[in-house]
This record gives sequence, structure tokens and C-alpha cells, in this order.
Amino acid sequence: MYNDWIMSSDAEVAVLFADVVGSTRLFEVLGDLPARDMIVTCIDVMRAATVRNRGNVIKTIGDEILAIFPTANDAANAAAEMQHDISVHPALSVQGQHVAIRIGCHFGPVVLEKRDIFGASVHTANRMTSQAKAGQIILSSDTVARLSPEWRAMTRQIDTTPVRGRTEEMELFEVLWQQEDATSMLPSIEVDARTGHRPKRVRLRYQGREFVLDERKQSLTLGRSEDNDIVVKGSLISRIHARIEIARNKALLVDQSTNGSFVTSQDGKEAFVRRDSVALAGSGAIGLGKLPEPNSPDAILYRLEE
Repeated sequence: MYNDWIMSSDAEVAVLFADVVGSTRLFEVLGDLPARDMIVTCIDVMRAATVRNRGNVIKTIGDEILAIFPTANDAANAAAEMQHDISVHPALSVQGQHVAIRIGCHFGPVVLEKRDIFGASVHTANRMTSQAKAGQIILSSDTVARLSPEWRAMTRQIDTTPVRGRTEEMELFEVLWQQEDATSMLPSIEVDARTGHRPKRVRLRYQGREFVLDERKQSLTLGRSEDNDIVVKGSLISRIHARIEIARNKALLVDQSTNGSFVTSQDGKEAFVRRDSVALAGSGAIGLGKLPEPNSPDAILYRLEE
């Protein structure tokens, strides 16, 4: 039953999509009926978290739910509960691997009609979900702006993405719903406060080769896949582990990996980043998946030039 706050034909709400990651594999591994039962269990868990937090499930579409909430906080609470409850549910494990969901949310105006919702906000929320990985909750900047200070402190910007109907890219924020994620964040290395100037180039050296970022080439990727600009092999390294870019008047290391990246600056400061970005300053060394050791051939050396 609809709550009183969604009886009007148009309203501003938090629009949330949540879906099961890798549902096709479930059908291949388990067969049709057991896989369908598992997806129904996931939907039930997501629906229960929605109701507990003053939300309404508008509809379910296969392995996905579309829900709305009166406030951004309600949506964040529900999303965190969904992720937690799915991750600990005893019936949601396949071949030793737990079923995972991804969630996206956007706060904005929608049109309510015949127990369905329409509008650009729905498309934006769906876009947030498409950018999420297994186990992630991705929020738009409009959602984060409406969160309580406590919830805002549990988010971090991870990227930007184009959204249909918007001329500018939208910032993507991840919710640190797992306590270990929130407590393991180490301070980032600040951009050199003496100048704050946009670096003209970044020089990188790895195993005798030099790579340069400047106005002509403003980003490069690092990882174990041969498609990367800098190919680094190792069991702790993701296929596309990270990228380095000149953006927003800074040289940024943007991590996209499972095990994170480490940066040691010239003055001995250390920073760890996982699925987040860190500003590089001066010169130093980068380690993928582990701290860069002095004089190690696995260390990626960098130097900013202004």
C-alpha cells in the first residue's frame, strides 16, 4: 500500500534500483527453479529493507527492484541494510561464493501515475546502478547533498559519468556501508600547497620505460591486462587496476581494484586508496596491491613537473 507521502501526482523522492549481480550464472550453475528461488529470496530481502525504512517497492523486474523513499537518509539506510542482509543470508551462497547485489540511487522529482513512476530522475537512478559493482551502493551528488552529516561522512566520490538529459557529467559517490571500509581509509596525500598549480606533465618510470602525461595525453591505465598503458603482473593486481590522470588541477591516481594502491611520497608520507582517488604531489613511488619497496622493480616511480 502506498504511503501518504506519495499520493501526489508529482513529488521529489529518492529513487533506488537494486539488482542481483551475475544472475545469468546462477541459472547456468543451479538450474532454472533453484536459481529462481534464490532470486526470489534476494527480492524478499530487498523488499523487507525497503518497508522497514518507509519506502515503497514500485515494481520488481526479474532480478531487480525499483523503490522510492521520502528522504535520502531512508534510502541510504535501506540500501545499507540490503547489502548487509544479502551478504550474511545463509541461503544465498553458490559454490562457496555469496550472491551479491548492486544499488544505485538518485533524489529528484518524479511523476507518479497508475502505481508507477516516470521522469528523468528514474533514468538517473538507473544510471547510478549501472555504474555500481557487486556489493556497491552508488549515489548521485543530488542524493548526497540531502543526506545527514553522518551519512555524508560515509560517502566518497569515486568518478563522474554522463547522464542522459544533462549537459554536464554527474559525480558518483560510493557509500561505505561496510564498517571496515569506513575505518580503513588513510589520509590522502595533498596536492602541493606551495603552488596549487596545475601540473604541466607527469613523468612515470617502470622497468626502464618512461611514460608522460601532458596536454596531449592526459590519462593512462595500469594493471595486469595487456590492454593497459603500463602492464604490471602479480596476483594482487586487477586486470584494470588504476589510472593516473591530470584533472581538476591535480595529478590523480584513481584506483579501481580489489586490493587497492599505495603511494609513498618523496618525504616518506604513505597513502592507501581503494576504489577512490588520491592527489599526487612532488615525486614518489606507486605500488599496486602492496606498498612499493625502495629500489624494487615493481615500483612505479612518478614525478610532477609544473
